[in-house]
Amino acid sequence: MLAAFAQELAQDLTAQRLRALMRRTGETFAARHVLPQAASVADMQSAINQVWRPLDWGWVEIAEAEDHLALAHHCAPLRGAFGDSHLVWSTGFLEGAYESWMRRLGADAQLRVTQQQASDELGTIVYRFGR
Repeated sequence: MLAAFAQELAQDLTAQRLRALMRRTGETFAARHVLPQAASVADMQSAINQVWRPLDWGWVEIAEAEDHLALAHHCAPLRGAFGDSHLVWSTGFLEGAYESWMRRLGADAQLRVTQQQASDELGTIVYRFGR
C-alpha cells in the first residue's frame, strides 16, 4: 500500500521535495516521541531504541568520532514500505527524526544529520551528525 502511495507522490514531486517532506515527517514523529534527557551517547542510543523497538523499526548504533556522531540505523523498513526506487528520498524520515531528537537534547542548531551512504540490502543506513 505505501509503495503505491510512494509511486503516486513521485509522479508529482521531485526527489528533493519528497526528501524534504519525509524529513519534516521525521521531525513531527520525533516531536510526538519525546526522549528523556540523556547524560551520554549510550543513554541517548538506548532512549532512541526504546522508541524504535515496539514499532519494529530496527535500531540505531551511535558512535562518537572526532568531529561528529556516526549513526547506523539497522533494519530500517523503508525499502519494504516504499520500494527500492524511493530510498533516495524516504530515508529523509530518519534524518528528520534524528536531527530533531538531537536538537531537543541540546545540540547546537548548526549541526545537521546527513545520510552518508545508501541503504544496504539489510536496511542499514549510515548518517552523520555534525557540521
